[in-house]
Amino acid sequence: MAQGEKIVKERYGIMAPFVLEALKKRGYEAYFCETAEEASQLALSLMPKEGTVSWGGSVTIEEMGLIEKVKAAGFPVIDRDEAKSKEERVSMMRQALLCDVYLSSVNAISEDGVMVNIDGMGNRIAAIAFGAKQVILLVGMNKLCRDGKAARERARTYAAPNNGVRLSLNLPCVKTGSCHDCNGDDCMCSQIVEMRRNRIPGRIKVILVGESLGL
Repeated sequence: MAQGEKIVKERYGIMAPFVLEALKKRGYEAYFCETAEEASQLALSLMPKEGTVSWGGSVTIEEMGLIEKVKAAGFPVIDRDEAKSKEERVSMMRQALLCDVYLSSVNAISEDGVMVNIDGMGNRIAAIAFGAKQVILLVGMNKLCRDGKAARERARTYAAPNNGVRLSLNLPCVKTGSCHDCNGDDCMCSQIVEMRRNRIPGRIKVILVGESLGL
C-alpha cells in the first residue's frame, strides 16, 4: 500500500466514529467496516433470508461485487438489467420501489450525518426515501464532506458529471467536465434529496467503508 493511501485510510478510521455517532443521532443504524469485503458480508447478514432484494444504479455496490454476492446467496432479486425491453425495465424499476431490501449508496455525506443523493429518473431516491421496507446504504469514506453545503456541492459538481460520463449522456457537463446547471432531457440533477433523519427505526442502515468507493 502506498504511503498516501495508508494515510488516507488512517484518517478514515479516525473520522468514522464521529460520523457514526452523528448518523445514530439522526435515527440511522450505522456501521463501519474497514474493507469493502467486510462491508459486503455485513450487508448480507442484515438482509432477511426470504426478502426480495433490488438496487439503484451505484458504482459503489458494483465495485464491491455485492450484486453478485446477493445472487450467489440465493436471495430473490429484481434486476432491471435482465429486462427484455424498455417498458419491462421501467416496470421492474417500479416493482423495486416495494422490495424488502434496497441497496444503494449516496453521492455525498457530511461529517454531521446529512446525506445527499442526486437522481435523474427519481426511482433510486423514491425507493430510499419511502418505498422499500429496508434500505442498506454502502458509503465509501471518500464521499465524506465537511458540512451539508459541501455535500451538496460534491453531489452536483463532482458525482453528477462523473456519472454523466459513465452513462454517456448528452449533457454539457459530459462535454466539458464541469457542472453547467443544465435543464436538458438527460439532466442528471433532475431530483435532489437531502436526507437529514430516519423516522422509521431500523429501516435505513448505513455502512461506512474505510476505502474509496464509487464516484
